[in-house]
Amino acid sequence: MYLGDQLQTNTVLGDLFCGNAEWMEDWDDLRHFLAVADTGSTLAAGRKLRVSQTTCARRVAALETRLGVRLFDRKPAGYLLTSDGAALLGAAQGAADAVEAFAQAAESRARAARSVVRLTASEIFAVTMLAPVLRDFHDARPDIRIELDTSDEVRDLAAGAADIAIRIAGSPSGAGVIGRRVADDDWAIYCSRGFAAARGIPRSIEELRGMPIIGGGEEGVWRMYGEYLRHFGLVDSMVMQHNTSLGLLAAVRSGLGLSALPCLVADHEPDLICCFRTPQPTRGMWLLIHERSRGEPRIRTVVDFLYTRLVHATQRDAGQVATVTT
Repeated sequence: MYLGDQLQTNTVLGDLFCGNAEWMEDWDDLRHFLAVADTGSTLAAGRKLRVSQTTCARRVAALETRLGVRLFDRKPAGYLLTSDGAALLGAAQGAADAVEAFAQAAESRARAARSVVRLTASEIFAVTMLAPVLRDFHDARPDIRIELDTSDEVRDLAAGAADIAIRIAGSPSGAGVIGRRVADDDWAIYCSRGFAAARGIPRSIEELRGMPIIGGGEEGVWRMYGEYLRHFGLVDSMVMQHNTSLGLLAAVRSGLGLSALPCLVADHEPDLICCFRTPQPTRGMWLLIHERSRGEPRIRTVVDFLYTRLVHATQRDAGQVATVTT
């Protein structure tokens, strides 16, 4: 959406941004307005934006002067939105969203000009199964540079935050997002070979009771893992909790205890043993792009290479361990 269209819902902000050659400076003032409205004080807003309290207060005052509207009542307890400030808040947030979308779309176009493809994937996949694939891709196509984003935060493909995403999901989601399913995302209980030699290999939930369990975080797939541990009464056996899948993998490798891990990764770890699998919701690994990118040769080249190699890698050891239901 064009920035001016986003601002048409409010005449004051529309005049300020769409008719002013120095709108970027005005936008910086608007950022400070939103931060103060969110936090309730210039001190907290300054910390959020990493500027001084004085700078934050000055920016808000400058915006009020240009608008000719008082946005906040200055109270001992902090900054309180006036009725005018509250009325303008929604349009201000819309302007912020539009500027962010503009910046991400511009970056996406710049990457295209540089033959750069930005790939986003969870860290556990990036540093294990994906690493040798990307090495081989560079050997085959050194003219295309991959920028790898290993954040677990879902990137907005429609806004141009990434060109390609490797995600675990039941099905693709998001406006205009299309993709290929690479493999099923099965999870299983794993231990290290050293742990198995010292404590044995549990082959059922009952045999797992009393053994040291390593837990995960409470967000996304880890929330399901936490529910799994509670369902089978294993929470009291938890000796450590990690909030990242890579940390969990490292803890199991060390021999500290047992944990559920994605089979796509753990089945290819020579130091790990798969104890047993349990029923779980049908999820898969997906290779995703936005539909507008399907015709871009650089992106198609990367997608085709990744799909072929990842399908081969994930299917190589499929079906070696039976599912355990109790």
